[in-house]
Amino acid sequence: MFDVAGSGAGLVLRPQPGRADGTGARRPTGSGAGFTDDPAALIPLAEEDAHVDPVVRARAAQIAARLSVPKPKVDTARDRGAGHFASVPYRGGSDDIDLDQTLEMLAERPVPDDEDIIVRERVRARRSVVLAVDVSGSMKGERVRTAAATVGALAAELGQSGQDALGVIAFWSDAAVLQRLGDPVRPMELLDEMLRIPARGLTNVAFPLQLAAAQLAGVPERNARVILLSDCVHNAGPDPRPFAGRLPRLDVLLDTSGEKDVELGRELARIGRGGFHAIRTFHDIAPALGELFRS
Repeated sequence: MFDVAGSGAGLVLRPQPGRADGTGARRPTGSGAGFTDDPAALIPLAEEDAHVDPVVRARAAQIAARLSVPKPKVDTARDRGAGHFASVPYRGGSDDIDLDQTLEMLAERPVPDDEDIIVRERVRARRSVVLAVDVSGSMKGERVRTAAATVGALAAELGQSGQDALGVIAFWSDAAVLQRLGDPVRPMELLDEMLRIPARGLTNVAFPLQLAAAQLAGVPERNARVILLSDCVHNAGPDPRPFAGRLPRLDVLLDTSGEKDVELGRELARIGRGGFHAIRTFHDIAPALGELFRS
């Protein structure tokens, strides 16, 4: 479906004009109306070189610093069966002693320290999260600052944990890959990349879902999810619902501060077997993310 016009980190999917025979667009009515079959090209993100407003950047950084994503608890009823058991030094959190390895340690250290006692603990599986952020023309002003803050918060919380992986996609009628899943995350650089993209164009929700699926290919489904932050006013590109169903999980944060399509947002979350939260200001982001990561 896509023509490759560039490679490397930071890429953009850009739809081309409809076909000359006039069959390049279909616009049904109802939720998510505005489907098209325009082809798309992949181009370097370097072409998106808008100036970053230092006031907007400072505001977004301040908001991001306030947001916190709670780390999931280990070995809860929901997590049983997730991850795997490993033999690790005792840190006060387990009484399941690995007797064989502990005896080996004691043979070398007749007067052991606490960490010489080896216990069995369940190690949580690596989480792989792709965040798709709407920066279309309808996502201006406070909306784009909230979006940038969400990018910064997740980058700081997941990207620097040393265990989890984060991918970030910004989209409008095109889509820019700001962060490839598994690459080292530098929160402020990622935030700057986000703010460099000017809010303009229509909203194509299908593109980032396709890109997210490609990034998550090969990741165990239990540990993978996509988070969509958008008003879900889809008015360019194909119907996004089939793409939502192909993801391991799709959570939707629907921005309700302006024009929005609540029906499509709920449908995408339902089809994607994920959660749905209405977001009006950046104050709603942290509680919503916390609820999603606990579910």
